[in-house]
Amino acid sequence: MPNVRPSRAKKRTVTFAALGLAPVLLAGGLVAGGTGLFSSTGDSAGGVVLAADSPIVLDGHGHGHGRGLGQWGAYGYAKQGWSADQILRHYYGNTVAGKVGTPDVTVSLSEKSSASVHAAAGMRVGAEQVAPGQAVSLSGTTATITQGCGGALVKTVQATQVDPIDPGTNRPDNELLTFCAGGDKYRGSIGLGPGGVVNKLHVDDYVKGVIPKESMPSWADSGGFEALKAQAVAARSYVVAGLASGRKMDNTQQSQMYHGASGEDPRTNRAADATAGQVRLLNGKPALTEFSASTGGYTAGGIFPAVRDAGDSIAPAHSWTATVSASSIGSAFGVGALKSFEVIEANGLGEGSGRALKVRVVGTGGTVEATGDQARTKLQLKSDWFAVKGQKSMPKTVKPQVGPDSPGGSLLDLSPLNSLLGQLVPGLPIVGLPDVAGLIGQVTPMVEQLLTEGIKALAAKQVALDRSDNSQGSTGTVAAPQLLTDGKGMPGLVQVLQNGVLYFSPATGAHALVGQALTDFLNAGGLAKLGFPTADALR
Repeated sequence: MPNVRPSRAKKRTVTFAALGLAPVLLAGGLVAGGTGLFSSTGDSAGGVVLAADSPIVLDGHGHGHGRGLGQWGAYGYAKQGWSADQILRHYYGNTVAGKVGTPDVTVSLSEKSSASVHAAAGMRVGAEQVAPGQAVSLSGTTATITQGCGGALVKTVQATQVDPIDPGTNRPDNELLTFCAGGDKYRGSIGLGPGGVVNKLHVDDYVKGVIPKESMPSWADSGGFEALKAQAVAARSYVVAGLASGRKMDNTQQSQMYHGASGEDPRTNRAADATAGQVRLLNGKPALTEFSASTGGYTAGGIFPAVRDAGDSIAPAHSWTATVSASSIGSAFGVGALKSFEVIEANGLGEGSGRALKVRVVGTGGTVEATGDQARTKLQLKSDWFAVKGQKSMPKTVKPQVGPDSPGGSLLDLSPLNSLLGQLVPGLPIVGLPDVAGLIGQVTPMVEQLLTEGIKALAAKQVALDRSDNSQGSTGTVAAPQLLTDGKGMPGLVQVLQNGVLYFSPATGAHALVGQALTDFLNAGGLAKLGFPTADALR
């Protein structure tokens, strides 16, 4: 560490140790000027070159897009004793528990071409009460009441929706609207919308028709009930957030699988009831809580930080191998006869190089670069976490934001940072990091912004000192800024000058201490006791 030797003050040696703290250890170190922070590079040259008729073997992990909750991982964690809340906090980092504000949802029933329904207890159409045994067919803005399905005409009314006899939630079977064709039963109302037949119902009733189609009810019998509860919250939050953002929600994998009351299971209904009204909130609004079958051992990141998924080890698709012919790859990407196929960017998380972010495909008809997810779709792979067997080059590593390995159980108390997070990285709470690796992954976005803003503020302060009537002599730099925390755990930057020290924290801004003021500050305990200075002292 450099020494400080003020030109017009009593000479003394001031090191960073003398300032009361050691620099914070961070992956990649601190680079003066704010460049090269936490960077990771890889060599993308020298891909696998194969003959046109050679098969290519891909080693992969997981099933699905890998964003948010991994269903098999949630099951694995539940079997380890995790609660639904722990599971949700783990996969949906930056979110908090909340309650639904708008309980009714409308879902398109994509496979239904017409709406003709009946209910044993009767129904309502507009102001009309439909007697038990009667049916209603909708066409345009007209509702036709008949004696049974396809029976004699009773009456026509102007309406586009059929309602149950009781609009409450969790109604008995005889009140559910039942389609004349096929006998499918649905809670809530059946109507016609711009895109066809829709089901309007309370979100808690809707979730009952989702969980058994997106998860496995049998998990409740083998220690996985908390996973089903987590799935219920995720399904509820997803549909509410999707509709709020203007998405059209249907009953397919494009949204969430949903088969109404006919697809319900008593075990998953218990999970829905146990979490009634619960959602995850991101920045005060319901979060679009995506989920997939298996993450392969690490989630993909995105809206939510990427996290290690130890629970996924029990997933059938945790690891897989696919053999794809060169001709199939060349045809899928439109490059003619394939010359080479390689992963040139990956996220560096988990086994191998992690998820493929970008691939390069070279053929006789040209070269194409595509995302890993595009490759997954074109080659019909289980996920975008794959590596080309035999590839000699290392993909460039581009890591997403990474969260802790588990929700809670910290070895390091970072609670003093929480008051700053809204200023630095909105929506990024830091609580309960289990180890240094988790610490680095979770705080890196905050640190990057702190460094960027802090280095600029220190440079501006140094310029201001040079222009001021400073009697303490040169303010030339002796050392690059160092990232430190004060005695209260607040992070900031400290830069040693020829005649003093510059201090910066997000809470106080940049300030200079020189001469006797610096001596007094250090003698009084420095950063460890007084914290970051709140004003300049140039004497």
